Amino acid sequence: MAERLVIDPITRIEGHLRLELETDGGKISKAWSETTQFRGIETIVKDRDPRDVWAFVQRICGVCTGVHAIASISAVEDAIGSNVPEQARLIRDMVLGSQEVQDHVIHFYHLHALDFVNAANAADADPAKAVEFAEAIGSHWRGNTLQRMTEVRDTVKAIVDSGQLSVFTGGYWDHPDYRLPPEANLMAVAHYLDALEFQRSMIRIGTVFGGKNPHPNFLVGGMACTIDPNKSESINQVQIDQIQQWVDETYDFVVNCYVPDAMAIAGVYSDYFDIGASTPNYLAVGLSGAVFSGNPAESRATSAHTAVAPGVIYDDDFGTVHPFDPAKIEEWITSAWYTYEGGDIGLTPDKGETTVAYTGPQPPYTGAPNDGLPWLADQEKYTWCKAPRYDGRPMQVGPVARVLLAYARGHELTKQLVDDAAATLGITLSQINSTMGRTLARAVECLISAKALKEETFPNFVARLRSGDIDVFDSTRWEPSSWPAECSGYSFVEVARGNLSHWVTIKGGKVERYQAVVPTTWLAGGRDAQGQQGPYEESLAGNGQHPLVDAAKPLEPLRTIHSFDPCMSCAVHVLDPSGEELQAVVA
Repeated sequence: MAERLVIDPITRIEGHLRLELETDGGKISKAWSETTQFRGIETIVKDRDPRDVWAFVQRICGVCTGVHAIASISAVEDAIGSNVPEQARLIRDMVLGSQEVQDHVIHFYHLHALDFVNAANAADADPAKAVEFAEAIGSHWRGNTLQRMTEVRDTVKAIVDSGQLSVFTGGYWDHPDYRLPPEANLMAVAHYLDALEFQRSMIRIGTVFGGKNPHPNFLVGGMACTIDPNKSESINQVQIDQIQQWVDETYDFVVNCYVPDAMAIAGVYSDYFDIGASTPNYLAVGLSGAVFSGNPAESRATSAHTAVAPGVIYDDDFGTVHPFDPAKIEEWITSAWYTYEGGDIGLTPDKGETTVAYTGPQPPYTGAPNDGLPWLADQEKYTWCKAPRYDGRPMQVGPVARVLLAYARGHELTKQLVDDAAATLGITLSQINSTMGRTLARAVECLISAKALKEETFPNFVARLRSGDIDVFDSTRWEPSSWPAECSGYSFVEVARGNLSHWVTIKGGKVERYQAVVPTTWLAGGRDAQGQQGPYEESLAGNGQHPLVDAAKPLEPLRTIHSFDPCMSCAVHVLDPSGEELQAVVA
């Protein structure tokens, strides 16, 4: 007999996500992905100056800040016809590249690794054997020393002995499916702590160009920073030398710490290449960091990130890549607490509506469904997250989609890294559509991004600088008098979690309409009018075989959902533009 289980909240993510599951015989038979966070920014920009919108919409999230700003200014630039100077584009690429590497590192070590690493067990490790384990998996990270491992082992032991687990509180450390030996757990915890410290190098790259982090500064038509190696008040040679050091450190950490650790985890938990398969359809417009102002098929932009042409893959057919058409994107609200003027139809983002229509039970949703407390999925509408579809199909976006598209397109470095990993792990290309495949794909593209930052983007920026190119702003379309009376634009940006697009209509120099379709909306959305599950739901209940051994310790579904790196703040972003209350929601 099926039993009902609620996991609420899902922790170690950005924002609020609830899962409702039905299980039978230790397997998940049905799943509902429920975004319970109601917040807003998207429509607050209506009637504002489009040159200011980036500053508002990058507050959609406190983590994915700069990516929304770049998507916004690129959409506005498409609408008004601004052509960004090459140096400004390279700066944006560096900001995106460093943010993506930081995001993947944080996700692996701080949001996802503890699903596989038993932190408390590190207290029982032999530090010398931990060093040997690091060497055995090919990790040449400078932190793999006996002194460092001993310090971390003693710190973890003191925490465990105190009975106060600090940052490790709330873990299912006695779950039987933790498989790493104590020494591997110790190495992983040491790298967890190193990553906390090291991510500052990645942040600093974006901070130099953006002036601050989070929420760095940008500019429609270019960048707000000035560059001149000979002036102290500009980004000069001192900062450029610092950036070179941070770029080198970033590459070193990814190659010698992150990638070996990810491969080691994947090897021990290789059965998770057969668990958590989601929608077999994939959408991406290039490698991570690709930016298109307008239709990617018509764009003249070229960079290290656009080396892979946009494309769509259906039904795991990696031999056929279909052309990408923005007009095929629609958002559905069948299962979401909104209403459309035309009823339950799919709307393209340029015609998108965000009208609240909450019909769920009175929050908070506490307790167990078997106790007679609210079960959201008993109603047709159960989430704040819309359900995007491409050509009528749910799509996977993100590292898996980008890696599979790049492989299908014949991208040399991607094919090399994937083939090497597949040979080592004994997996096929189709198995990348899985819980562990998403984890592996992040490591693969993180290395590609770090390498591009080190060997292409930053060197190209410096070379142009040495030739005297310090232009970072197109002033020809800055004044509203140079714009059409009415115009529309959009952008596509491949960011850490997947495909991000912003859509704007400008009328009389003000924003008439604004929509953002973000990666987590693509992935976390619920069922549509055809009954098709969203990718989160499909990954848990698609074939009825996803394990869940102990309902009191639901480690297995957490592993799968964490592999997507959810960002619910990005997925829900609505507010009345005048500040008036639309719907009272009790927290």
